[in-house]
Amino acid sequence: MSAVRDTLDEWRDSLLNVLPEKGPGKWILLAVLVYALIILVLAIYWSGTPDRFDPREKAAEYAATDGGEVVTGSVTTAALMGVMETLLDKPGGYIHNDRFPPGIFLDNMPNWEYGVLVQVRDMSRAMREVFSRSQSQSTEDADLAMAEPRYHFDSNSWILPSSESEYREALSYTRAYFTRLSDTDDPHAQFYARADNLRYWLSTVNTRLGSLSQRLSASVGQRRINTDLAGDTAASQSTNAPGEVVVKTPWNEIDDVFFEARGTTWALIHFLKAVEVDFADVLRKKNALVSLQQIIRELEGSQEQLWSPVILNGTGFGLFANHSLVMASYISRANAAIIDLRDLLLQG
Repeated sequence: MSAVRDTLDEWRDSLLNVLPEKGPGKWILLAVLVYALIILVLAIYWSGTPDRFDPREKAAEYAATDGGEVVTGSVTTAALMGVMETLLDKPGGYIHNDRFPPGIFLDNMPNWEYGVLVQVRDMSRAMREVFSRSQSQSTEDADLAMAEPRYHFDSNSWILPSSESEYREALSYTRAYFTRLSDTDDPHAQFYARADNLRYWLSTVNTRLGSLSQRLSASVGQRRINTDLAGDTAASQSTNAPGEVVVKTPWNEIDDVFFEARGTTWALIHFLKAVEVDFADVLRKKNALVSLQQIIRELEGSQEQLWSPVILNGTGFGLFANHSLVMASYISRANAAIIDLRDLLLQG
């Protein structure tokens, strides 16, 4: 203990020696140090990933507040609202568009937020285009038609208007749809839990996860055969491309892609758990419920605690871990299971 006390005393004396003995300079420097310490603490606190929530409980909470009932579609709509509320109300709020410390200095959390936001946008589009419509020629829901473009508002807008204000307005329209949906006396708000509707949304998830898997795998650099036109002898493309390409993520973007993937999978876990409730009858009929549960389990693996202070980028079989390849493994397995699930939903 005495050795530790002596070390602390030495640090204190060293700091006092740096400070000016008198004059305003001493207090200015001290204020700067205190400010820097506060910024550091806030940055660490704001960088924590929010806890997950139960979409069923969220739906019951919203319905009780509105005086309605939990019906088909309530849990998926509640998951959409809950994910967006978490994005806006977590410690530090929405920091992707911050222009002041500590938000402007943060890197990982803004990319995590963007991954969540992309999934919110995809789900809001699916709800507007298919989940709330009985067929392609039916009229779209008025509230969802107002909400969906606002979820797609520029994620970097700081003011006039800010991204947060647009997203909260989108939430208010989504809540209005939820309120009408949970009112059993209002037949105008509907949610159609059909196999073809679920396949529509899953196809979008498929492409998102496939792209993320490729970007994560490129952390170590790869030489890839160009397969853009494979499988169709009559296919063509706008301009010629080399037969073999080298793909490698720049070193300063590796953690960006990693945390975007973490945000993507965090949001997807909530949406898939909601789908498990609202599409339960369809999934049981197709004998696909266990397939969906396995997808959720794979994605939950991607949310394990990250113990390293930095995202390591070791080689595939080297001495050090490669966190991007581990994340890509979880996402690739989940993506393959989604392809199988889509095939099951297509069968009679």
